[in-house]
Amino acid sequence: MANYEVNIDLANQTKREMADAINTGNENVLNRMGAFSALYDARFASYRHPVLVLKTEEPGSKQLIASQYDKIENVSYDMINHLINDCIVMGAKPLTVQDAIICGRLDGGIVKRIVKAISDACKAQDCVLTGGETSEQPGVISDGTYILTSSIVGIVEKDEIIDGSKIKEGDAVLSLESSGIHTNGLTLVRTIMREHPEILNETLEGRPFIDGVLEPHRCYYLALRDLFGTGKISGLAHITGGGIRENLNRILPERLDAEIDLASYDVLPIFKLLRQYGNVSDEEMLRTFNLGVGIALVADPAYEAEIAAHLEKSGVRCTRIGRIVPGSGAVRTTGALNWS
Repeated sequence: MANYEVNIDLANQTKREMADAINTGNENVLNRMGAFSALYDARFASYRHPVLVLKTEEPGSKQLIASQYDKIENVSYDMINHLINDCIVMGAKPLTVQDAIICGRLDGGIVKRIVKAISDACKAQDCVLTGGETSEQPGVISDGTYILTSSIVGIVEKDEIIDGSKIKEGDAVLSLESSGIHTNGLTLVRTIMREHPEILNETLEGRPFIDGVLEPHRCYYLALRDLFGTGKISGLAHITGGGIRENLNRILPERLDAEIDLASYDVLPIFKLLRQYGNVSDEEMLRTFNLGVGIALVADPAYEAEIAAHLEKSGVRCTRIGRIVPGSGAVRTTGALNWS
């Protein structure tokens, strides 16, 4: 007979052992772990009109691959970096994160690894994990399965919000290079791995293919933050599921289009390998994956060289991939992707 009892003692011990990972000494956090809710001091003396930016995220089916290959830390970074990117494209500073870990049977060692990775990912981007929830649900979720989700609070000065409203005809569209697949398209990746297991024998620039799949989602906050508030960025779009056509359009004014030259893409090797093994059409590749464009940045061409130099100094390759033209709020593509 299956044992569906929750081990409360183990859960309590695990939570006590998480405290060191979560405790950051941040002066805005007013209480300690174990309280029913986190208290965060919301006095923002340096802001004239602060606006809070809120988002919830989960890392999708990449969680399954990460568990299979014992790379749970990677997907924890994926989740936080994706979450922060969705926040900062509004020009915001990330403040606090709350997470949730849902499992069938709690393994204290794995949960502590997850929490430490989530906390470290937050600290790396100058924000703080203030707590969350660990839920053990035997009989509901299978043993060994961990489902992750998290929410963020960011802050931005109202008159410095980046929402695309300042985009104008003639602006340049720049690509901020991705670190790889990021956290979208993993269902297709799993299908290709299942139907063509020989792909696992491939290497990418000297690394095993699976390491390329599980490379954490790049976070762009540290590279972009010094450009916030300068007025030099007109729009930022995080390129996730749906590709550039179904993400860049979300910030375009209704009378303007983005014209993207696909020939300007520097397609990363992992996407070439997936296309080859899966015999995936260019259209599906463009809609499923970022293809090397992690964020699309829109700016006046007068600032293009300065922005590119700043980003590359921060380790993020930046190239022009398009321009803003009259239209109806859509993304049109010209040219063809270069797979050679």
